[in-house]
Amino acid sequence: MIVLLSFLALVFASIDVETEFSKWLENNQKTYTGEEYQLRLAVFASNIELIQQLNENSNGGATYSLNQFADLTPQEFNSFYLGSVPPAIPEDIPELVLGPEAPPDTFDWVSKGKTTAVKNQGQCGSCWAFSATENIESVWMIAKDLTPTTMKPLAPQQIVDCDKRDGGCNGGWPYNAYTYVIQAGGQDTEASYPYHAKNQNCAFIAADVEAKITSYNSITGEANMIAATATVAPLSICVDASQWQFYKSGVMTAAQCGTSIDHCVQAVGYDITGSTPYWNVRNSWGASWGLQGYIRLQYGHNTCGLTSHATTVVV
Repeated sequence: MIVLLSFLALVFASIDVETEFSKWLENNQKTYTGEEYQLRLAVFASNIELIQQLNENSNGGATYSLNQFADLTPQEFNSFYLGSVPPAIPEDIPELVLGPEAPPDTFDWVSKGKTTAVKNQGQCGSCWAFSATENIESVWMIAKDLTPTTMKPLAPQQIVDCDKRDGGCNGGWPYNAYTYVIQAGGQDTEASYPYHAKNQNCAFIAADVEAKITSYNSITGEANMIAATATVAPLSICVDASQWQFYKSGVMTAAQCGTSIDHCVQAVGYDITGSTPYWNVRNSWGASWGLQGYIRLQYGHNTCGLTSHATTVVV
């Protein structure tokens, strides 16, 4: 790890910023001109310095690199990709009842074929709708013994448009999304209700419902979350993702992020056998971000506040 970080520091120190920015623009199919070009070039240069500092201070945790968000300031990134202050949290969510069996030391639903492909929420604070949708998809796949090939992905846009308790692209909570899906009689397929990364009028069609749920439960504490993940399903969780902008690889430690909740994702597995036990977490910023769309969060330290709002549905 020390050798890798030293190498990254040397690479960034030797970068011709404008040349690298030109390559980045081409790779990300973006064009800037005039004053906007100069502004984005300055942001890009600032982010190179920020990433170098993050890697120097990693202390064996996550590593960072330039990615598709390299032209955004941290403030812009938070505004575009993280949720605003969501509605009030319900007081009582039934706690999931877990069986007596001890969970294994490693487990992952992705390898078991019970998750859909990594999604991309775009510049819309709809992570809560994606997190809810991903949990519903996985629980439905497990209940109906479906595979990624036979499962029809569900429509987060339906929740964004039709769940009036939440704020669409301005943020919300997965459990409000569950309540909406229950009341609506189910969730349409993404094919019938495509995602557009913006607030629209509700266009739910009952005939297009693919999956139905009956209730949902909360899970408290990381030990219980591991048991629930291994014996029930991947979980919807909400986190502080304000430091995730340039995550590339490794295990993000509790020291590398805060606990002010602003983003919801899916905990798909874990590995507690190594020197730094971790959660495997699926994000919704596309497969080019992080570890092909995933991030590893240190287990046992409430990293990024991941224990705050863990939930799963019942079909």
